[in-house]
Formats: sequence, C-alpha cells, structure tokens
Amino acid sequence: MGVTDKDSRVYHIVMTAMMMCIIMVSILLLRIPIPFTQGYVNLSDAMVFMAVIILGWRYGAVAAGLGSMLGDLMAGFAIWAPWSLGIKAGMAIIFGLILESALCRRKLSGRGFLSVEIVGMVLAGLFMAAGYYFAEGIMYGNWIVAVLGIPWNIAQFAVGIVLAVVLNIALAKTTLRTMMAYAAPVRLQTAHRP
Repeated sequence: MGVTDKDSRVYHIVMTAMMMCIIMVSILLLRIPIPFTQGYVNLSDAMVFMAVIILGWRYGAVAAGLGSMLGDLMAGFAIWAPWSLGIKAGMAIIFGLILESALCRRKLSGRGFLSVEIVGMVLAGLFMAAGYYFAEGIMYGNWIVAVLGIPWNIAQFAVGIVLAVVLNIALAKTTLRTMMAYAAPVRLQTAHRP
C-alpha cells in the first residue's frame, strides 16, 4: 500500500506542528540577554535549519515563523514576536530555496550537499542578523544602538549552523533521513507533484 496525498498532508501537518514546538522550546530553554539591548540569544536557529531540512522550505517556513513567534510570546518578549515571525520565516525560505535550487540544478550527495547546506545556512543567518538590525533600529529609533546586536546574532546563527550540521549528520544515520524533504533529488521531485 503506497503513501497517499492525504497521508503526506497529515505527515507534514504533524511534523510542522512538532517542529514549531521544538523551535519554541529551543527559545525557552536558553536565553542569553544581549547587553544594552532588549534582545536575547537562543538556540532556535539550529532548529529552524532542521525544520527546513526535514520539511522543505514551505512547511519549514511556517514552523520557523510561528515557532519563533510563540517562543517570544511565551518568554515574555512579545515586542519581538511579529519581527520573529517574519524574520525566521524568511530565514527558512532563503535556506530552503538555496537547497532546492542546488538540487534542481545537479545531483548532490555527501560533502557537496553539506557545503550547499552550510552556504545556505550562512546566507539565511546573515538575513536574520540584518532583519533584527532593521527591527532594532525601528524599535529603538537609533541605528547605532542596533549595531550592538549584530555580533550576537552572528554568533547565534554560527552556533546554530554547528548544531544543525551535527544533528543532520546524526539523522543521516537513521531511517528518518529517507523521509526528509531534501534527502535526495528524487524525493524533492516527487514532493512537488500536483
């Protein structure tokens, strides 16, 4: 018995909800305040990257945006919630589109795919740092003070990259890897069938 479109939708809905919760918990688990600002550093970037690797960019963006927004709300940082919704969803979209583009252009495996993942994570992380700089500049009304958050945001996504790579390598050794969105070009092509 094959997997139906209904089974696939249920799988994606359940996994999206699970990744939203994991992203939210990763925000609540560890929050390091950024000096002289109202922001904080957390572990959510690694989980945003994993959401995209597991679900693809569409569902990954939903999980990243909503999970980050809920994490900010639950942590008592409601002022950041709308910004996190857009910035983290954008981060997931950028990372996912880079992976999808690389897979559509050529077959990648092993180290080639890992290098594309790392480049995608870096570009997505730079988008995140720029997005929060823009948000802080608007919120504080001072673009100089907003600069103080940039190194912290870069450190956050750098740690996120390391954690995501380690988790991805570990997942590659499990049966979950065959269900992941970017496990193979064949999986990617079948996932977008009408």
